[in-house]
Amino acid sequence: MADTKREIERKYEATSRTGLPDLTRAAGVASVTDEGVTELDAVYYDTPDLRLAAHSLTLRRRTGGGDAGWHLKFPVAPGVRDEIRAPLSDTLPRSLAGLLRSRVRDGEVVPVVRLRTARDVRHLRADDGTLLAELSVDTVRAERLTGEGTTAWTEIEVELADDADPAILDAVEKRLGKAGITPSASASKLARALAGTGAEPEPAPATPGKPGTAGAAVLAYVREQIDAVVIYDPAVRRDLPDAVHQLRVACRRLRSAFKTYGHVLDREITDPVGEELKWLAGELGVARDQEVLDARLRARVDGMPRTLVLGPVRARLRRRDAALARSARRRVLAALDSDRHLALLARLDGILADPPLHEDAGRNARKVLARAVRADHDRLAARIERALSVDPGHRRDLALHEARKAAKRARYAAEAARPTLGKPAKRLAKRVKAVQSLLGEHQDAVVARGALRELAVEAHGAGESAFTWGLLFGREESAAEATERELPGVWARAAAPELTAALTR
Repeated sequence: MADTKREIERKYEATSRTGLPDLTRAAGVASVTDEGVTELDAVYYDTPDLRLAAHSLTLRRRTGGGDAGWHLKFPVAPGVRDEIRAPLSDTLPRSLAGLLRSRVRDGEVVPVVRLRTARDVRHLRADDGTLLAELSVDTVRAERLTGEGTTAWTEIEVELADDADPAILDAVEKRLGKAGITPSASASKLARALAGTGAEPEPAPATPGKPGTAGAAVLAYVREQIDAVVIYDPAVRRDLPDAVHQLRVACRRLRSAFKTYGHVLDREITDPVGEELKWLAGELGVARDQEVLDARLRARVDGMPRTLVLGPVRARLRRRDAALARSARRRVLAALDSDRHLALLARLDGILADPPLHEDAGRNARKVLARAVRADHDRLAARIERALSVDPGHRRDLALHEARKAAKRARYAAEAARPTLGKPAKRLAKRVKAVQSLLGEHQDAVVARGALRELAVEAHGAGESAFTWGLLFGREESAAEATERELPGVWARAAAPELTAALTR
């Protein structure tokens, strides 16, 4: 069983002769207690090419101290990491191995560095005895395990206590600074050990393509989305907020880019990859769509007067949502654990390693990207016109859903072109996003009506009142009709000729 701890810390340069200032003079610190010296022994693991270190991830097996075991750290922000812990064992726990799968793939991690640390600990406390932070003076000896090389250093580490105010770190840093103690140039002990033993990871490869060309512009965007697929894989496994949505969006952005910029990247190569992205997005969609529907129906019920909520409405919703969420979660994890997902990641790597550049790849980026964005905008216009020409009802619902997908693609196209086309692309993306959001609200209402009908049938079959479900169904019908009335005005702002004309100025 793994557990997670948010680690907020700062590191400082020191030597064996560095003396600590009186930290009780730091704002908020009432006492400093000496907790003695602890001996720590940690072996850090990575792929032979140091793939984890290249992305600022650290995996270690540590003995000694109060938290012996396996530790996997993910960067969150400068000085902030999530440390995921698992009990001490001889082999890497499966709970941690899964979190590394999008980076390690079907390879393995091996011991790369061993760090032995003598940790001299002090606790910084408030007036009431509350622990504010732990300061340690660490004397470190590092040994490279994948070759020869050793190094040693001393550093000061200040880690914020759970639930403590981060401002205490600023107060302590101010006192350390006055004593001439400066922040460390290394983000972690592992980074310093690798640098000191000559085993630093290779820098990220440059984006393929000649600067200023369409190929370079599109591949830069593609690389960004591929990185997102890799990064959000472990976030989904950890069930972090919005992670499923972000991974699904990255899949959709990639697939859209392959279609939009088919004159830049050869679709004979990218279309099969796009189909695999569609598969993964579909597996993720079950969980994401359930999240959205759950939140919508709960909000609708919570917004109703109590006198109109007849029967065990909330209990039925909770049971339904819990069952569907569990099923969706299992489906997502099965997809991420599949060989098919690994094969998709390998194919995405292949697109960057050997880009399938097509006829427009070497041409001026501004001209090629502007033409592609305009084409997607024209496609959206045709979908909107068709949807508005259809009589209200099921056929219009389907047509509006198709228009929504076209709006999403046009928005992604403009966002991908923004680094090249600048503010005109940004403005167009913003207007089209408004169209997409409105059409998304319409589709959510359509999906909600289907779920509400099922809930009404189930409630009736169980001898419960179906009144509330019918009332909610009617409100969703009204919500959908309201979006249809609003659509022409929102679309008119996104269809303004000057928006697309500005792309080529």
